[in-house]
Amino acid sequence: MTNAYYPSFSDWLWLFFLLWIFITFLTPHLKHQSLKNARAALIRKLEVKLGARVITMIHRQERISLFGIPIYKFIDIEDSEQVLRAIRLTPPNKPIALVLHTPGGLLLAASQIALALKRHPAKKIVIVPHYAMSGGTLISLAADEIWMDPDAVLGPIDPQLTWQGGQYPAPSIVKVVKEKSVEKVSDQTLILADIAEKALTQTKALVTKLLEGKLSQEQIEKAIDKLVMGTYTHDWPITVEDLKELGLNVKTQLPPEIYGLMDLYPQETPSRPSVEYVPGPVPTRPTHPSRGAGK
Repeated sequence: MTNAYYPSFSDWLWLFFLLWIFITFLTPHLKHQSLKNARAALIRKLEVKLGARVITMIHRQERISLFGIPIYKFIDIEDSEQVLRAIRLTPPNKPIALVLHTPGGLLLAASQIALALKRHPAKKIVIVPHYAMSGGTLISLAADEIWMDPDAVLGPIDPQLTWQGGQYPAPSIVKVVKEKSVEKVSDQTLILADIAEKALTQTKALVTKLLEGKLSQEQIEKAIDKLVMGTYTHDWPITVEDLKELGLNVKTQLPPEIYGLMDLYPQETPSRPSVEYVPGPVPTRPTHPSRGAGK
């Protein structure tokens, strides 16, 4: 007769430790894969509904945690190379709908995407559920139609130059040299002003190219003045009404699936939520049977 084996405390401790390691590393991947599958299904549903290739470029940080402790963090974004590849793989007669949610980025990447979108022969739609600033605005200008939530915004596309650890708008650099005159500024500032003028010239040419065939020359010049030449600060929100005044083709009715898609890109959350609400209809205020509602 053999002796029965009973796990010791250290055996249970090792088992618990191995199980914790397994859950810690596997759970985030499973959650991430579940999110990706849900996104793919919703994107496919949108493609059927819109009759277009749907591409997303959503810049958000995501955090998946266990027991409220962040254990895995990743950024899931479509970079310029992926967007260009998606555009190239789209048949010339198939419309493209690009969902944009971005604070901006490199001018090079935004320019490549905008020009590739502009060259696509079929209809191009850019969908902005919340905001598409800076480079996102540049890409939006390449579309035939811009679909925006009524409260969504775009932003100025004035070039920003880095100098001595700070960022400065090109129009302001040019302006300060003109106001002070060449004799009263340093050689370094003059070099910076020269670069700023070149950046402005290049950006104006790019915007003109993107808007040709959609706006008149007068409207293009007005758009350049508002968006490129420093009328606003770089983070100023440009509303649907502002964009319509510039002559851009903006629509404010988004498919409900767009909001559902954004829910599948959860923002990195702090330890405590900063915004809370209870979904569903708001209950009515009860009226006391012996008194009127206003008494």
